[in-house]
Amino acid sequence: MKLSAFAYLLGAAAVATGTFLASPARAEDCPICATSIVINGDLASCFLQKYGGDNAVAGNMVAVDLSRCEKSRSIVSALPTPTMAVEEPDTKFLLSRDQVHCLRDKLESDELVLDPSARIDLGSCG
Repeated sequence: MKLSAFAYLLGAAAVATGTFLASPARAEDCPICATSIVINGDLASCFLQKYGGDNAVAGNMVAVDLSRCEKSRSIVSALPTPTMAVEEPDTKFLLSRDQVHCLRDKLESDELVLDPSARIDLGSCG
């Protein structure tokens, strides 16, 4: 039986969670957590719906899975200019509790432009 990379990360997260139960998880305490992610407006809305509440995170580490979030069904966007590099959004990643709260705060900020996508640094969170 082959394990996908995400299943492997979930297994590693489950093992690592035992060490996080005794103390709060900070970004530097979670070597397998994402240090940055790429997200767009649709996935940001989905993230905020799933993980926006204060009680949405049960443990000190979260396996975020946005792969089932509904894709935009609007009119096709204009093609990006040749100089504009568009990164494919991340749909599965691991975050510490502090990173979830930090990402939520960044996504709720008016300064962040998410269309077509944005890379968000999470290394300084926590």
